[in-house]
Amino acid sequence: MEYFYLRNFPITPESMCKNYYTLLSFFVVALIHAQQNPVRNLKGKVSIDFSVLANISIINTRTEKYAVTDEEGYFTIQVKEHDTLLFSAVNIKPKKISISCEDMESDKIYVKLESSVTQLNEVVIVNYPKINAVSLGIIPAGQKKFTPAERRLNTATRTDAQLGLDTKFSIDPLLNALSGRTAMLKSALETEKKENWLQRVQDLYDEGFLLAKLKIPFDYIKGFQYFLVENQPFLNTLVSKNKSMSDFIIGELAVKFIENIANEKK
Repeated sequence: MEYFYLRNFPITPESMCKNYYTLLSFFVVALIHAQQNPVRNLKGKVSIDFSVLANISIINTRTEKYAVTDEEGYFTIQVKEHDTLLFSAVNIKPKKISISCEDMESDKIYVKLESSVTQLNEVVIVNYPKINAVSLGIIPAGQKKFTPAERRLNTATRTDAQLGLDTKFSIDPLLNALSGRTAMLKSALETEKKENWLQRVQDLYDEGFLLAKLKIPFDYIKGFQYFLVENQPFLNTLVSKNKSMSDFIIGELAVKFIENIANEKK
């Protein structure tokens, strides 16, 4: 019978059989160990006060498997018993948890995290009245401030004329006038002014005042507000910030408005 030698150790049928059983035993032990410590997709939910639950990172430090939470804080990640999960995000304190046997058997785990928001002891706001856009040179002194509607109308009607050797003259205002665009922009400007007045009236006199004090019917409140912004003497008192006169005039206008309602119902 022939024998093979490897570094002075003979390889015989008896030794080969012994090595086979040793290798088989190793695989059996490994299989039993794997069955005793299986891998599963573990579901969980994080909770945290005063913070967003989405996009919190969860890392299995053993396998480096990675997951992130959804908007409600739920996540799913592959784990084995005794694995360590690391939770981290810019707005929370990092936290590590070890996966226990109870975690592996549960349907879902819950992890409480802590916010890492820094609370300021004191905020001091200093007003510098002499520092503004004009003093900083951002805009020229005395420049008129335009509302959006005023700016559009000014752009449409501005000639930008330049006289001299290099004479320039824009014909856009003429084209806008002929096409009706200028008239449309003027109408839009008037509408913007009325909307601004309406907002100012609503800020000064709320619905409770109109209902209880002036006895305006609820269904006519909006109509009465538009009735006010059409009255120029009343608007003049708002411009002059004469609150007493505004209260007096609005009282008279309320009586007149209620009389108009009564006449319409006859």
